[in-house]
Amino acid sequence: MSTNQIGLERADMRGIIEKLNGLLSSYHIYYINVRGYHWNVKGEHFFSLHEKFEELYTDLQVQIDEIAERILTLGGTPLHAYSDFAQNASIKEDKNVHDGKQCVHGVVAGLQALIEEQRNVAIAAEEAEDQGTADLVAEYVQEQEKLVWMYNAFLG
Repeated sequence: MSTNQIGLERADMRGIIEKLNGLLSSYHIYYINVRGYHWNVKGEHFFSLHEKFEELYTDLQVQIDEIAERILTLGGTPLHAYSDFAQNASIKEDKNVHDGKQCVHGVVAGLQALIEEQRNVAIAAEEAEDQGTADLVAEYVQEQEKLVWMYNAFLG
């Protein structure tokens, strides 16, 4: 059979699955970074940032699960080892960050990287007539663009 369980050409989905696994990897590294910001943030804005970072990583957990499930829906296998995430992510780990503003800079940089990667996934998905994947990442982009604006407003 040349189509997957939802009627999309298997050959067309190979590239989409690869891009989604890259995105899944980026999300995992970003999630770990945001958890670190949540745990280690210090400074006058500790209480508000600590809470905001928790909201962010909680949303990231849901998105990670949805991306992995989309990979499965397309007939692929989601990456699930940290070594794979580190190798395939567009985001690098951000260690030993404590200052609130530095944490927020890391949040913004990570969101910007995710947005860029998701736009590329959406383009490839639309070309492969995979509207489900395109819609999924478009929803994330819309939410994350607003977060970039809000966190940048915090930074002044």
